[in-house]
Amino acid sequence: MHKFRILIGFLFIFIAYYGSVSAQSDTSLIKSHLKTLTKTPGFRNHNNIDQLNLTADYIKTIFEKSSDSVSVQEYNIGQKTFKNIICSFGTENKKRIIIGAHYDVCGDQEGADDNASGVVGLLELSRLLQGKKLEYRIDLVAYTLEEPPYFRTEFMGSYIHAKSLNEAKADIYGMISLEMIGYFKDEEKSQDYPLGILSVKYGNKGNYITIVKKFGSGAFVSQFSKSFKSTKNILTKTFSGPPALSGIDFSDHLNYWKFDYDALMITDTSFYRNKNYHQKTDTMETLDIPRMSKVIDGVYNGIISLKL
Repeated sequence: MHKFRILIGFLFIFIAYYGSVSAQSDTSLIKSHLKTLTKTPGFRNHNNIDQLNLTADYIKTIFEKSSDSVSVQEYNIGQKTFKNIICSFGTENKKRIIIGAHYDVCGDQEGADDNASGVVGLLELSRLLQGKKLEYRIDLVAYTLEEPPYFRTEFMGSYIHAKSLNEAKADIYGMISLEMIGYFKDEEKSQDYPLGILSVKYGNKGNYITIVKKFGSGAFVSQFSKSFKSTKNILTKTFSGPPALSGIDFSDHLNYWKFDYDALMITDTSFYRNKNYHQKTDTMETLDIPRMSKVIDGVYNGIISLKL
């Protein structure tokens, strides 16, 4: 009996300690959001402005359940109006963190991993951050027009947003891009790399999430990377390289680099693992929802553990 009481005591201590940093991402909500974003009559690409706007409206509606500070950043290309949706927390604080994901797709595909998974990450983070006391401001930003033909142009939603921060002289601590966070494989040779030699260091199984950063990153990237990994929510590997290396800037964080903001990407490595990339086979049925939820937990626990 005495040993049993000791065991129960340790169990309560464990729950008290780890429960304080454990997010509670909801896999049923994740599935529901994924279904709404992907199982639509049309495809959310630049040619289908109506579906893009319906997607933007859905994101805004979910954001408004968690925050009174939700805004729409509009801009025009020709006769079409495109929208970034921004949800803010801790607006009383000056220094801020940006967490972003694009909601458009490349062509006529559902785009479950690319990038409904990242957007669902934002939607769950908005729920988890509701009512939290923060030491900094957090802006969750759902971007339009990350995909071709606008990739690497000034019409990317993330470029519009990053430029607006620069013009407003906003105090940016750092930026996180959520780019494809739902595809995992445990089989041998399920992971490729831009350089084959990297498999020696990182292995050939696509069973981990990656924090991608460039050489010379600043304090935010360093501190968040350590914080994310220390939560041990999911197997995590960190990759650093020069911006010129193929794949290292293949998402919205590249536009924050352009304005000298400290930024990183969290990704399942995209086409280096997921062969459904930009294909009709990129459906929610191919995603690993439990591990995707652990990535979201890791981001949440990572940011709330940061100290300025």
